[in-house]
Amino acid sequence: MQYDVIIAGGGMVGSTLACLLGKAGKRVAVLEAHEPPPFSPADPYDLRVSAISRASQRALAQAGAWEGVVARRACAYEVMQVWDATGDGEIRFDAADLGEPDLGHIVENRMIQLALLDAIRALDGVDLYCPDKLAAFTVDETSVSVTLDSGKTLQAELLVGADGAQSKVRQLAGIGLETNDYGQKGLVCVVQAELPHQETAWQRFMPTGPLAFLPLGDGSCSIVWTLPADRADAMVQKSEADFCLELAAALDHRLGGITAVGERAAFSLRGRHAEPYIQERLALVGDAAHTIHPLAGQGVNLGIKDALELANQLVRASGDLGSEKVLRAYERARRGDNVLTQKAMEGFRLLFCNTLTPWKILRNSGLSIMNRMGFLKYEIAKKAMGI
Repeated sequence: MQYDVIIAGGGMVGSTLACLLGKAGKRVAVLEAHEPPPFSPADPYDLRVSAISRASQRALAQAGAWEGVVARRACAYEVMQVWDATGDGEIRFDAADLGEPDLGHIVENRMIQLALLDAIRALDGVDLYCPDKLAAFTVDETSVSVTLDSGKTLQAELLVGADGAQSKVRQLAGIGLETNDYGQKGLVCVVQAELPHQETAWQRFMPTGPLAFLPLGDGSCSIVWTLPADRADAMVQKSEADFCLELAAALDHRLGGITAVGERAAFSLRGRHAEPYIQERLALVGDAAHTIHPLAGQGVNLGIKDALELANQLVRASGDLGSEKVLRAYERARRGDNVLTQKAMEGFRLLFCNTLTPWKILRNSGLSIMNRMGFLKYEIAKKAMGI
C-alpha cells in the first residue's frame, strides 16, 4: 500500500495531522492500537481532560472535528483565577475584558479523539488501521517501508511518530531524549463542590505544587493536583471523606466543601525533549517529541501546533515530502516555541515551590502588580489562547 504519509498514532495530535493532510488531498495511513470507547451522554466524565486553547479549537475546526467535539461534551471557561497559597498575590483573567466569549474549553481527551476519528472516516484519502500498530520500519533513498503487527507492509515518503511519550518510532530511530523527572505526580479525579464553579478555571499554587479545578458541563470539576510522588500515592488511597476535606482546604474553600469524588489516579510527571525531532524520512510530533509540566495545561496545545505546522510544510512542499529541507523547516518552526514553553513551565514550578521569604514576596508582589497591569495581563492571555 502506497501513501504520501504514514502516521503512527491516532490520538489527538496524530489524528489532527491526518485530517489536515487528508483535507489537502494527501494520501495518509493512520496506525492506532486502540479505538476509544464510544460516547454516551450518560457516561461519567473521564479522568483525562485537556484545556483546549482558541488556537487549538481553530485547528480542530480546520480538521473537521470541532463540531463533533461540541456535539459530545465540552465546557467553555470564561474566567481563570490564580493565586498563591503563601500570600495575597492573585491574578484574574476574564474573557469579557478581552472581548471574547471564553478563554478556552475543558474537554475530555476521548471526546476529541472520537470526533477526529469520525473526521478521518469521512475522508477518502485517509485509511485508518485499527487495531494495528507499527512493528518496524526501514528507510531508503526514496521511501520508508513500515511493517505492522498484523504483517501488512505500507510504504510512504514520510513516517510521522505521533505515538506518545513512549514513542516506538522514536526508540526504533535511536533518537535521544533529554528527560527531567520532576519527582511529582498529577492526581486527577472528578469532584462535586458545594458552590458552582462559575465557568471559572481555579488554580492555587502551593509549595508542594499547583492545584487546578477545571469546570465541566454538569457543574462538576476535573481536578489536577500536583504533589510529591509519595504524597500523591497516599492521597489516592485516602478515604473519600478525608480526601474531600483535604481537597477543599487545598483550594482554600473557594468552592466550599467537596461533596462527592469519583475515581482517583496519579500519573508521574516528567519533562522530555527529543533531540532531534527529525531524521531522514521521519518526524516526531506531540508527546513523542516533547512533554511538559501540566501546570498551565499547554501540553496538547503544543502538540496540535506541531501538527498544524507540519501539515502546512507538507502541503506547501513542491517535491519529496520526506526531504530534509521540508522536515528542517518544520523543526525550526516548532523547536523554539516548545523549548521556551517547557522551560517557562519549569521556571514557574520552581518559583512557586520555593518557600524562602524573598521568593514569596517576589511572586506575590508580581501577581498583584500584573493583575493591575491590564495591557500586559491580557497580552499574556492572548498569547496563551493563540490569538
